[in-house]
Amino acid sequence: MFRSLAVRNYRLFAAGQLVSNTGTWMQRIAQDWLVLQLSGGSGMALGLTTALQFLPMLLFGLWGGTLVDRLAKRRLLIITQSLMGVLALLLGVLVIAGAAQVWHVYVFAFALGIVTVVDNPARQTFVVEMVGQRDLSNAIALNSAGFQMGRVAGPAVAGLLIAAIGSGPVFLLNALSFVAVLAALGLMRPRELRITEPAPRSKGQTLEGLRYVASRPDLVLLLLMTGLVQMFGANLQNQIALMTNNVFRAGADAFGFAAAAIAVGSLLGALYSARREQPRLRLVFAGAFVMGFLQAASAFSPGYVTFVVALVPMGIAYLTFHTTMNAVFQLSVDPQMRGRVMSMYMLFFLGMAPVGAPVVGFLADTFGPRLSLAVGGAVPAAATLLVGALLCRRFGVRLRLTPLRRPFVRVSQDTKTQPA
Repeated sequence: MFRSLAVRNYRLFAAGQLVSNTGTWMQRIAQDWLVLQLSGGSGMALGLTTALQFLPMLLFGLWGGTLVDRLAKRRLLIITQSLMGVLALLLGVLVIAGAAQVWHVYVFAFALGIVTVVDNPARQTFVVEMVGQRDLSNAIALNSAGFQMGRVAGPAVAGLLIAAIGSGPVFLLNALSFVAVLAALGLMRPRELRITEPAPRSKGQTLEGLRYVASRPDLVLLLLMTGLVQMFGANLQNQIALMTNNVFRAGADAFGFAAAAIAVGSLLGALYSARREQPRLRLVFAGAFVMGFLQAASAFSPGYVTFVVALVPMGIAYLTFHTTMNAVFQLSVDPQMRGRVMSMYMLFFLGMAPVGAPVVGFLADTFGPRLSLAVGGAVPAAATLLVGALLCRRFGVRLRLTPLRRPFVRVSQDTKTQPA
């Protein structure tokens, strides 16, 4: 399960990321709380802050992937992580000085989004340079496990600190957490990295990346599936809040417990994914379908307890889908295209959340949270079945269910049909 940690460079990276992820989740809570305080509790201001942070990925995500393919990833990460730390430091100073206004938070959120355009694909593609292709799937899963640990610890710590000393010091602590990442990057042994040869600079490289993906129908279908799953799966937190407050009439503590349940499931899913040697497409489809099915089924939960119980396996299924899909994309493309392809993957993975949020809200306001949650699960499940059927047809793959003995799904392929 933890075999990637045997690699010294990755061990340093994982430790730094664990500290930084906790700080990042602390800042997310502090930023939301700060916006609510400065805006008089405006939900519109809170939504605009989130949108501004995601907007750069939608506008410039493909360009970020091109830049990552051209430059040394470790050096690029030192720059982006330093910039993120500086942004957190400046916002913290503004808050402590009592000079922060809502528009300041908007500017910092957008600036953080700009840095993320480059940082995200750089971090994703740097993993394979540390551990190689053999352990890539394991390392991606361990990264996700660290992210989920930060997701569990960060908000809890932030809530206590905000109540005790205010939002400003939380931003400063997040700025300090980037020192751990920078120290890890600085202590690495460059000669032990499996550095990908940078793509030579030339005109039209972003379009070249688009053409490369367009020439791979399998990647196009998987991107479409990722977008539909994320459109609703990434907004599950909002749906949990709506179900807890509007359906079960429970308080903030119940919402926090439900959010923790999905986080625990996600952590277990990441650790389960770490045990596998190689990513398999069947796990991508199984994870996405099970997540959608459980989400739709949980809409009919008779009570709060059964709803929360369903969230744990839902988190396991979602992280199985995410970590396996990430590894499949990285291992199935030309190394010199990896940055551009991963930027497109992250565009669909992160960029569909702001698109799905108003859809979830509209369905909940118009038809109720239960129907919103049911539709939010049915769409990913249906998309998974459709894309799976199209890929099976393209590659001549036949599936046969054997529910009474292992393997439960038997796969055969027409030898006349070769995968792209």
